[in-house]
Amino acid sequence: MPEPFKLTRIASLRTVADFRAQVAALGLDLPCEDQIVAGGTSPLARPIDGMTINGKRVGNRWAIHPMEGWDGTTTGGVTSEMLRRWQRFGESGAKMIYGGEAMAIRPDGRANPNQIIITEANQAGIASLRETLLKAHQQRYGTTDDLVIGFQLTHSGRFCKPNDQKRMEPRVAFRHPILDRKFNVTSDAQMFADGEIEELTQCYIRAAKIAWAVGADFVDIKHCHGYLLHEFLGAHTRPGKFGGSFENRTRILRDIVAGIRASGNKIEIGVRLSAFDFVPFKPDPARAQPGKLGPGIPDDYSHCLPYRYGFGVNANDPLDYDLTEPFQFAELCAQLGVKILNLSAGSPYYNPHIQRPAAYPPSDGYQPAHDPLIDVARQINVVRQIKAHLTKTQAARPKTPNPILIGTAYSYLQEYLPQVAQYVVRHGWTDMVGLGRMVLSYPEMLADATTKGALTPKLICRTFSDCTTAPRNGLKSGCYPLDKFYSVKPEFQQLKEAKKLGA
Repeated sequence: MPEPFKLTRIASLRTVADFRAQVAALGLDLPCEDQIVAGGTSPLARPIDGMTINGKRVGNRWAIHPMEGWDGTTTGGVTSEMLRRWQRFGESGAKMIYGGEAMAIRPDGRANPNQIIITEANQAGIASLRETLLKAHQQRYGTTDDLVIGFQLTHSGRFCKPNDQKRMEPRVAFRHPILDRKFNVTSDAQMFADGEIEELTQCYIRAAKIAWAVGADFVDIKHCHGYLLHEFLGAHTRPGKFGGSFENRTRILRDIVAGIRASGNKIEIGVRLSAFDFVPFKPDPARAQPGKLGPGIPDDYSHCLPYRYGFGVNANDPLDYDLTEPFQFAELCAQLGVKILNLSAGSPYYNPHIQRPAAYPPSDGYQPAHDPLIDVARQINVVRQIKAHLTKTQAARPKTPNPILIGTAYSYLQEYLPQVAQYVVRHGWTDMVGLGRMVLSYPEMLADATTKGALTPKLICRTFSDCTTAPRNGLKSGCYPLDKFYSVKPEFQQLKEAKKLGA
């Protein structure tokens, strides 16, 4: 049996030299600049030239990823907790708000009964989210002329729980030999039929119309994390016009984009993509310790080789990626006029370590099997490869500029996030750096970096994963350890009890 993995925590690395030594010991390509650069010379403070979104030049190089709070009304409407989150997005200083919330395009597509639904009935509430964000940004930074706001449009597919936090109601693109038993898929009737996809497409088109009506600059057509459209990208085994070939598996995206344009809607379009995937993982029961889940190990996949159930995954070794089709997809996005490509990986539901590297697992996850910096470096270098590929192939499509690329998986870097982000932007590995749930505890993190040249350590997210463990147990998502708004709520004690029971 392998020896238990001993994690070197980022907070214990006191200097850049210590951080670099840890990276070198792991054999990673993860550069880090010597210090945080403040002021206009910071690569993160520079606007993006050569591309506008709804006529706006994006004012700096960081974006806020979309995130659900599991805190809307049961009819998909807006609440005070949601408004507070969007206010903090505005205060963050990020000049791109990439999605804000994951907005379900119809009620049965929700991942939880309190997810926002982008419908005409909820239009006024959604408009208030945007207005709250704009006001907060204007008050803090003086202008919103260079601030770009998008809404993420989604159907949760395999992960649908529209009516009850504890009852899965999955709708899937194809039958999966491992995931079906985990997510209660027992019948072919739970697969979307070809004839149902036309109405699904129309739901996206109608949602984009609402987004434009309330002032969004773009919509994100979500293709990540195992949700429905990402799953369709891996539908190699599905028969019919939405499965099998690359052309068929990208047909829904092409139909949605064409439908938005045909409707006369001038809204811009982005895509958040899981650029690669691995097989599902699970905690190793043989190496569980008292009060702790075991480290992550892959589910047995010997019965499903070659592995034809994912996107960007090596069919012969599904613990490795293959960027052949992600390269094609990035080129397709450019050809379709997609302005922003936000790159992530995997799924928080079945292989969270490759998607959001963390020191502490959520209640349905597993302990790290290796240093999470390995997973950070993997995502950063995949974005670098995709950007290099688009640059190389642009000459063949001179009329379709490359989309703005946003990278993911930076939160685990903690104190060294600004220095790594500076390097990758300065050297063209990515155009923008995206931050997710770490902004729940410290929304002004990169604003502090680029204005003060220093961070406030006590506010930095340490990847405790309570923001995920809470909703996995039917509670609202928030930073319970570091944000007093949540630590004084009754849900804080409920979360503690849920974690004890889980352990």
